[in-house]
Order: sequence, then C-alpha cells, then structure tokens
Amino acid sequence: MREAAFIKQNKEKWLEFETKIFGNSKTNTDELSKLYIQLMNDLAYAQTYYPKSKTILYLNNLAARAFQKIYKTKKEESNRIISFFKTDVPLLVYEYRRYMLYAFVFFFAFVFIGVVSARYDDNFIRLVLGDSYVNTTLENIQDGDPVAIYKSGSRWGSHIGITINNLRVGVLNFIGGILGGLGTIYILFQNSVMLGAFQYMFFKYDVFWESVRVIWIHGSMEIFAIVIEAMAGLILGASILFPKTYSRYESLKRGIRVSVKIFFSTIPFTLIAGFLEGYVTRYSNVMPNWLSVGIILFTLGTISFYYIVYPAVVHRENIKKEEQFKVSFFTRK
Repeated sequence: MREAAFIKQNKEKWLEFETKIFGNSKTNTDELSKLYIQLMNDLAYAQTYYPKSKTILYLNNLAARAFQKIYKTKKEESNRIISFFKTDVPLLVYEYRRYMLYAFVFFFAFVFIGVVSARYDDNFIRLVLGDSYVNTTLENIQDGDPVAIYKSGSRWGSHIGITINNLRVGVLNFIGGILGGLGTIYILFQNSVMLGAFQYMFFKYDVFWESVRVIWIHGSMEIFAIVIEAMAGLILGASILFPKTYSRYESLKRGIRVSVKIFFSTIPFTLIAGFLEGYVTRYSNVMPNWLSVGIILFTLGTISFYYIVYPAVVHRENIKKEEQFKVSFFTRK
C-alpha cells in the first residue's frame, strides 16, 4: 500500500485518537489501552513499509502520549500533587527541553550585555539599578560590608516582600509568552541585564567574591526559577506562532496547559529563595566560607537536578514502563 493511501485510510481514526488523548474528556483505561494497541500496530506497519517517513514520528508521539495518559488515569486523586512534581512536570520539561536551552541562551546573552555595558559606560549601572541603590551600596563597600543592604529590615517583612516581588516577576515572565514570546524575552532581558550590571559593579570595586558568597545563597534558586518561567513563556509563545499540525486554537490550548504546569512547578523554588533571602542571607557575614558555598551549591544543585537531570531519568523509566506495557498487551492479545 502506498503511504498516501495508508494515511488516507487511517487519518480519521488517528484524529479521533488525538481527541481522546489530548482532549479534556475522560476516557477509561481499557478504551485507551485498545487505542494504544491499534496505534502500535499502525506504527509497526509504518516502520516496516515507510522507514524514513514523518508518519513514524507522528504515530510514535501519539502512542507515547496515549501511554502517558493510561498511567495518568490510573493514579488516585489523592496522589495528584505528588504525581505532578514527581512525574508530570519532569516529563513535560524533558519533552520541551529545547525551550529551556533557548531560555538559558537568552539569559546568558543578556547578562553578557549587562556586563559589557557596565564595563564601557560608567552611567549604565546607575541607569539600571538606580542612584539610591548604587549610592547605598558604595557606602556599604566603604564601610566594609558590601551587601549590608540585604541585612536591613525585619526577617519576616523581607521574606514576604521579596517573595511577592519574585512571584510578580515570574508571572510577568510567564504570561509575556502570550505576545508570541516577545513579552517573555523583554522581561528576561530586563532582569538579566540588571544582574550583569549588578555583578559587574561588585567586580569593579574588588568585592566580587563577597557579593557571590552572599547574594547567591538565595540567588541560585531565584535566578534559575526565572529562567524556567521564561521557558514556560517561550512554550506559550511557540504554541501561538508554530501550531504545526494543530489548529492555532488547539495549539494554544495545549501550550497553555503545558506552560502553566511548568510555571507552577517553579513556585516552591521561588518561595524557598524568598525564605533564604529573608532569614539566611542576612547572616552570611558570620558564616564561614564553606557554609555559604555549601548552601549555594546545594540550592543550585537541587534545582538543576530537578529541571536538568531528573527529567531524563523519569523519561528513561517511562520508556521502560512503555516497553513492559507493550509486551504485556501484545502477549495478552
């Protein structure tokens, strides 16, 4: 059978599968299992007779999502929060990992712009950070405590104020994706350039290490979370600009579902960063270097593991389960 005839013969069936797999309507596990077997049969046929066809990629993706939904429908509602962070988000992060790469490329490029601009324009740091902040920091540097500004105010007040501000930035970063990703890139640009100029200011006055060992106690999770929120915004923007085989409306709905989940996964890290800034950073001047560096490495390692390493682990485990599921069903059949 020619590939065109194969596609025409099964097109309506595949579209029905898409509706049941990607739609919001609930489909029982038995019905999904039957759909999965049919998809695997079609996939096996396509791999045999059309080995270089894009149809294989389409069917493979459809079968993988059907498998995920089968296991998703088996989970109890009481386990939804655990399942969300343990399985759902990591699988989405792995599937859309290239958007994380894009977000990090933008982030480091914008930080570089901030550093270079601060290096060659003496007024740039004041333009970005404001005269009041720069003057206060310069006074603190002269007094021998470059980051004293992070120790002012009450612990509780600092914690709440910082957390609310970080959540606000995260929301703007994420929803900026509705403008085709341009809003997200703009918010990321603002924050990244500011970070570059900020760190260069401490470097310029020979207190770079003092700033790193203090600021990055909370900054590791805070900044990493901003990049992941940018990732979510870019996914949302891409769903509008590049709908692929879906209608633009359907693509947008899928983009919203995916990006919202990834955005919400950053909230615990933002809350932890706010807590560290309010309660731990202020004591950095009495900490030994090994303790402050240990906290930085632990926080950075934790969030890096969750968004970079762990998704690949969950993906591999999912593939193994899929293979076991496939064998058991074909054996039963």
